[in-house]
Amino acid sequence: MSSETTPSLPPTGAIELQALQATSDNWFEYIVRAHPHHTDYGGIVWHGSYITWMEEARVECLRSIGVEFADLVALGCDLPVVELSIRYHRSVLMGTTVAVRTRMEEITGVRISWEYKIQSLDGQENFVTAKVVLVAVDREKGKIMRQLPDNVRDALARLTT
Repeated sequence: MSSETTPSLPPTGAIELQALQATSDNWFEYIVRAHPHHTDYGGIVWHGSYITWMEEARVECLRSIGVEFADLVALGCDLPVVELSIRYHRSVLMGTTVAVRTRMEEITGVRISWEYKIQSLDGQENFVTAKVVLVAVDREKGKIMRQLPDNVRDALARLTT
């Protein structure tokens, strides 16, 4: 997607019922070091920091396939979180470097599900596991889209190969 093109949304239609599911075990990896501003007074990462790291990993994963979040916004498509399920297994301590691993699990209509694992760099320790569901919203109308724009759906399909 180019920021030089005029943004436009495709016409809405019926919600597609067929789900696009991940066919690969490939995880996108985003490395984070726990800095003091991520932690409480005891040097333990604050629970909300993990959510920020997951969003950063998702945005970088999209960027890795050529989808800039700013381009989605320019097209009038926003992808807010509508569901979040998170399990805290073990605390990350200040100064620790972790891998935030994410992958798109499936697309069903306008719902996009992502999985996350925040782990030690060697993958031996699980700190957090989570699932997030996004839904495509028409920014101008403030309403859920009836279907994903074709260019967004086509780009996201690259994450399943």
